[in-house]
Amino acid sequence: MSYTEAVLEQVRKANPEQPEFCQAVQEFLDSLAPVLDRRPEYRKAKILERMVEPERVVMFRVPWIDDLGEYQINRGFRIQFNSVLGPYKGGLRFHPTVNLSILKFLGFEQTYKNALTTLSMGGAKGGSDFDPKGKSDAEVMKFCQSLMTELRRHIGQDTDIPAGDIGVGLREIGYLFGQYRRLENEFSGVMTGKSVNWGGSLIRPEATGYGAVYFAAEMLGHHGRTLEGKTCVISGSGNVAQFTAKKAIELGAKPVTFSDSNGYIHDPEGITSEKLRYVMELKNIRRGRIEEFVERYPGATYHPDERPWSVPCQAAFPSATENEIQVADAERLVANGVEVIAEGANMPTTPEAVDVLQSAGVLFGPGKAANAGGVATSGLEMSQNSMRLSWTADEVDSRLRQIMRQIHEATSRAAEEYGFAGNYVVGANIAGFVKVADAMLDQGLV
Repeated sequence: MSYTEAVLEQVRKANPEQPEFCQAVQEFLDSLAPVLDRRPEYRKAKILERMVEPERVVMFRVPWIDDLGEYQINRGFRIQFNSVLGPYKGGLRFHPTVNLSILKFLGFEQTYKNALTTLSMGGAKGGSDFDPKGKSDAEVMKFCQSLMTELRRHIGQDTDIPAGDIGVGLREIGYLFGQYRRLENEFSGVMTGKSVNWGGSLIRPEATGYGAVYFAAEMLGHHGRTLEGKTCVISGSGNVAQFTAKKAIELGAKPVTFSDSNGYIHDPEGITSEKLRYVMELKNIRRGRIEEFVERYPGATYHPDERPWSVPCQAAFPSATENEIQVADAERLVANGVEVIAEGANMPTTPEAVDVLQSAGVLFGPGKAANAGGVATSGLEMSQNSMRLSWTADEVDSRLRQIMRQIHEATSRAAEEYGFAGNYVVGANIAGFVKVADAMLDQGLV
């Protein structure tokens, strides 16, 4: 049994009811054999065994009172995975599916994603099984204040800086930050994703979607191609999907789909800037379902209980949730001529589907590289908070594009150095791993 196989077996035995976490570890370890063969000091220092264990797992109850005066209890989490490169950094997710396995998977991935950004950030993730959908503003505020009453013991601008994720937008960040400020009696850069009126960064809401498109453009550019004129299939209809579409339109591509948990819409004429503004109003303000799009634009069709991966396209941006592209979806994408895929979500493509896509020569940008734009811009927000400055949108966007270019260069170089030229999955895993592992060696057994 190889070193990586032994570590994976250890992880499975220690975490038998955490399939998402085990999947993430397996996908990561599968890339590392050539590095471990060349760098035996990693095995001697048991770097892998230390990497797969979080530095700290915090789990706590979150009691609150709803509008009817009923007591409600949810569970809160913070997984502080690795701080060797800087203070913990990672989002908070509010969704009924949140559990220890999902958050450990996300925190593990976040560690190496953050390492790729070139910024000084460790990896973490957190959240709650609280569902903000259908809740009043007062109920969301009460929940956020209760959560922060405990969470504030474990975070700080030099310790752990949470951000938003699924179910945690400007409203939730505002309530969380307000309670932290109240309890700690300080105004600090303890959270990112804030409103620009009180310490947030321009381009932060757009950053994950913009970054995914920038990474796709870098992959294509590396092979002498561009996004211009390409039909793009996008899953999801939230923040990441919306700004993926916006940047794709700016670069001359044609988005044709959005989706939500009930199905997807397909507009063969293309989603224009005007149509995108309607989607933003529908999802962000009215909080409606994507099927309403066809009522406004009857040239589009709605496909209930389906994903958009059967729609012919040259570029695909999975921007919804984990494991949404299965083997059959990958085969349909290949058959319909897809050239490039950039993951806007975390681990939206199963490992088996990734194999199908790479075997067909599709340029595949994994999430830890392609969707790093969000956390990269969170890092830029941290910098602005520390300096008590606010950069212009153009300056932040320029820095974001440069970071995505550097991530592409690092992943591409690592893949080529270890004999996997063009394999961005291996390149991202190796580049992130080496940076974290070398820092762990430097700092000793801690």
